[in-house]
Amino acid sequence: MTIGNEMLPSHYISRQVHERRIKLKIKYLFRKKPVISLEIFPPKPESPIDTVLETVDALSALRPDFMSVTYGAAGSTKGPTVQIADIIKNKYGIEALAHVTCINSTKYEIDGILHQLKKSNIENILALRGDKPKDEIYAARKHKEYEYASDLIAHIKSLGNFCIGAACYPEIHLEAESREADLLNLKRKVDLGADFLITQLFLDNNFYYDFMEKISVMDISVPISVGIMPVINKKQIERITSLCGASIPAKFRRILDRYENNPEALKEAGIAYATEQIIDLLSSGVDGIHLYTMNKPEIAIKILGQISNIRRHLKNLNYA
Repeated sequence: MTIGNEMLPSHYISRQVHERRIKLKIKYLFRKKPVISLEIFPPKPESPIDTVLETVDALSALRPDFMSVTYGAAGSTKGPTVQIADIIKNKYGIEALAHVTCINSTKYEIDGILHQLKKSNIENILALRGDKPKDEIYAARKHKEYEYASDLIAHIKSLGNFCIGAACYPEIHLEAESREADLLNLKRKVDLGADFLITQLFLDNNFYYDFMEKISVMDISVPISVGIMPVINKKQIERITSLCGASIPAKFRRILDRYENNPEALKEAGIAYATEQIIDLLSSGVDGIHLYTMNKPEIAIKILGQISNIRRHLKNLNYA
């Protein structure tokens, strides 16, 4: 960017972008759908943060509507989560969505995190229960301040100011007693203050369409962004799906079995499959696409490059 013949430094550009967007909450982005967002995760506690910052820098060039930063199991990476969200928001001028989990946290700890986020002008939180710790100390605790994500949502909402996202599960939460119980829990989260939802990953769009039919009769009308994970590693997706309860359809199982010993071929097939999913979802009018990048910017760059004309067309429709 230049003024006259003077080239402005990148931090000046970032500050100007940020100042124009400082008050923006993610729920307002959905007024002009589809919203495109990217998710990254902090490094392990023993690893340097620099590699993740390189990922942020590469992904920022795609100018997503927002970027989310995950939280470690039982809050193990909460420090880097806030730090990375701060950089996304205040250096790059991109809205940041900070994940906050509560299952093993006290109200005092949660309030401390919320205070840090406010200091960094982070207004958007994805409120999650988180994975239950397997240690004996947690199991022996009789009183837990937060049992469910809905408890965290209610607490954050009582403080005002924050825009709150929550998770939803097209294939049903792994611990839910039934589909009906899972949907009732989702409605509770929305009624308590969730402003928008992001789905768990799925590899068959029919799960999403069926899910949308079911919630249409439950007075759940907040925007929903669809979580898509490009699969480039067989062992990784098998581990992730076993943890979250997502299924692997026969069509994709054939891809995994065919190319599991050829990483480049599997990557190409995984990108093509995710792109096909996204094109179908966008053509059906979804509110947003949330890409689980797995900290691999080259994958996100390829996928968003392949749908650039579709995004441009939909954007033009919004402004027509």
